[in-house]
Amino acid sequence: MTVIKRDGKTVEFDRSKIIIALSKANDAVEECDRITEAQMEEIADFINEKRKSRILVEDIQDMVEQKLMELDKYALAKAYIIYRYNRALVRKANTTDDSILSLIKNSNKDVMEENSNKDAVMAATQRDLIAGEVSKDLTRRMLLPEHISKAHDEGAIHFHDADYFLQPIFNCCLINIGDMLDNGTVMNAKLIESPKSFQVACNVMTQIIASVASSQYGGQSVDVSHLGKYLRKSRVKFTKNLTEKFGDEFTKEEIDKIVADRLQDELRSGVQTIQYQINTLMTTNGQSPFVTIFLNLKEGDEYLEENAMIVEEILRQRYEGIKNEKGVYVTPAFPKLVYVLDEHNCLKGGKYDYITKLAVKCSAKRLYPDYISAKKMRENYEGNVFSPMGCRSFLSPWKDENGNYKFEGRFNQGVVSLNLPQLGILAKGDEAKFWELLEDRLALCFEALMCRHEALHKVISDTSPVHWRYGAIARLEKGESIERFLHDGYSTISLGYIGLYELTKLVKGVSHTEPEGTEFALRVMRSLREHCEKWKKETGLGFGLYGTPAESLCYRFARVDKKRFGTIEDVTDKGYYTNSYHVDVREDIDAFSKFTFESQFQTISSGGAISYVEIPNMRHNLEALEELVKFIYDNIQYAEFNTKSDYCHCCGYDGEIKINDDLEWECPSCGNKDQRKMNVTRRTCGYLGENFWNVGKTKEIKARVLHL
Repeated sequence: MTVIKRDGKTVEFDRSKIIIALSKANDAVEECDRITEAQMEEIADFINEKRKSRILVEDIQDMVEQKLMELDKYALAKAYIIYRYNRALVRKANTTDDSILSLIKNSNKDVMEENSNKDAVMAATQRDLIAGEVSKDLTRRMLLPEHISKAHDEGAIHFHDADYFLQPIFNCCLINIGDMLDNGTVMNAKLIESPKSFQVACNVMTQIIASVASSQYGGQSVDVSHLGKYLRKSRVKFTKNLTEKFGDEFTKEEIDKIVADRLQDELRSGVQTIQYQINTLMTTNGQSPFVTIFLNLKEGDEYLEENAMIVEEILRQRYEGIKNEKGVYVTPAFPKLVYVLDEHNCLKGGKYDYITKLAVKCSAKRLYPDYISAKKMRENYEGNVFSPMGCRSFLSPWKDENGNYKFEGRFNQGVVSLNLPQLGILAKGDEAKFWELLEDRLALCFEALMCRHEALHKVISDTSPVHWRYGAIARLEKGESIERFLHDGYSTISLGYIGLYELTKLVKGVSHTEPEGTEFALRVMRSLREHCEKWKKETGLGFGLYGTPAESLCYRFARVDKKRFGTIEDVTDKGYYTNSYHVDVREDIDAFSKFTFESQFQTISSGGAISYVEIPNMRHNLEALEELVKFIYDNIQYAEFNTKSDYCHCCGYDGEIKINDDLEWECPSCGNKDQRKMNVTRRTCGYLGENFWNVGKTKEIKARVLHL
């Protein structure tokens, strides 16, 4: 019999531990209240004879208490309960020593690989990771109710970002960059006035981004349309200076030509400042700022022409890439780019189609930008088009006291995600049982989300001046409470979910792409959405349903469930669960059909949704990729491309990456072996069984099985 411990680990059943616990409880009571050794053996035999394949340690202890009650040994049962309580206190002792020491020794793989944007070997990053381990430990032992910590450990839910829960900070936001640039801001107690030129505005913007990233744990987004004003200021300044100096010598046409040349230089330098500053600045959590740049050419914008120039230059420089330490142009991780498709640039003869063609060319080479359909987004968000937050979650529409929609300067309080496949496993194919379990789990999620909300209640503006006092979110007075920004839907709080595909397979026996499965999957999604709406109505908080792109969580939930329930075909045997509502990667479905299918779930999952398709190397077939982008505009709100070709981020090599004799992926160009710095195509791997890996046609090497 396999026993599942509280930390999720499994051990073989050991009856002697029951005897030891009962003996210690026996010693704590009067002789008349004790049981004999024979009775102890009988209790141990009773449990052993259950012969369950898997059993929770708490269930064993409950059975012991039940048998003591049946023997009328109430005092002994009480002593046993006290013994259990004391053991629980021991478990609540500090548990970070091993995790921290292994982190310093670079052997804590779970922590080191959790965030690919952090170099866990660097001392500065390790300081943040060490603090995170302390925060997770205190969160588990002290800050969360025990049953929520237990649910997290058992993989029923995931309490995101416990490594930051100890601190009074929130998840992600849309920076009110327009207000900060137009009205000035303060950093490190120094006043930064409104810029007078484009390049200075770009520099100030990147300083704001770095400061914001250091005082929150999630991503941030900035709308670069606020920079158009400053590019025009540079144009006006150049024109004025040249006219005053050379107005008598040059014609207006000649001056305009010189101004255009200088403005182009200013534009190039400013955008380069954004790209290089973001990739070279390090925040206090040991990584480059997790930032998304929103590229939206708004019809009717006073500075539309200037913004078109800015967006074009951003895409041009992203296409070129950034040189790594070896001088090779590579794709930078940040900033992420989100490009809005609208009537004037959706490749149907619009004025700005030329910029979209550049975006497509960039996607083929660098994977970014992502694409948002303004048409579909207006349908889902009361006519509005706005950026996702850096973590790809979306705000709900919210109006200020004047009835105007407001999105910038708003944020997300935090996320708790639900393990849908685990509910399907526990229901054992009984749909009625599933719905019953879902109600219980959603009540647990609500309680966990309220913990996130309550943790922010006592926060004052001094905790992060850049957010609360100097414009990123608000302009409060020193020491003022942030509480009003937590209510009435101003900020969101997100219910995430993983594994709709696996859940449907478990309950209905088919994929959610089959008609019967689709009907069930949509009912599940609508139920999740209805609960968010109910919680919103009951509390006044901005609950949202969030299709989180948490790839690491897909692996964690699957790993926990495999330990607890064993191997289940097409569920735990894969090593991962399918993200949110996505089609499983193994299904044979073309990109157009995948987008069409997933779009119906995006509409329900309005608190956050993104869809991916894998594409081959499209650099020599841009017309096909343009057709896919046109399809996005008419059919799906938010989409992204992944490539099926191998790629090394260290040197830019894009040929096939193979496994070397040491059983490591190795770039044949630069020798890079860090999988976090390369894309490796999923392909037939040559796996021959538990202990062998086939490399090439004739060579067999005894090895560990590499996960593709």
